[in-house]
Amino acid sequence: MIKKAINLQEKLGLFSEHWTPKIVAQMNDYHLKLVKLQGDFTWHSHADTDEVFLVVEGAMRIDFRDGPVHLKAGEMYVVPKGVEHKPFAEKECKIMLIETAGTVNTGEAGGNQTAPNDEWI
Repeated sequence: MIKKAINLQEKLGLFSEHWTPKIVAQMNDYHLKLVKLQGDFTWHSHADTDEVFLVVEGAMRIDFRDGPVHLKAGEMYVVPKGVEHKPFAEKECKIMLIETAGTVNTGEAGGNQTAPNDEWI
């Protein structure tokens, strides 16, 4: 066991691309991922897992077919499994995702915003 704190700001400084989650820790069967958002993402869902969005810095919106949820630094939201959603950030937003290991960022939708899976920093 490594006894060293994980510094989120330090880890966020190691990459600049948007919409490419990076794993910083694992807890049981879950990955804790950092990701930078800016602009629009694709509509998608995750059939087998809930997805936690925790805003570290900035602000974002999660669109749902029946209306949005707005989040700012220090706030979080759990998207239930199977619910179609589309994240958006007008300006760069830094978040932590908590989801089952192996979860693909675009879910079943695929497309050009699909990021490499299981990339650690």
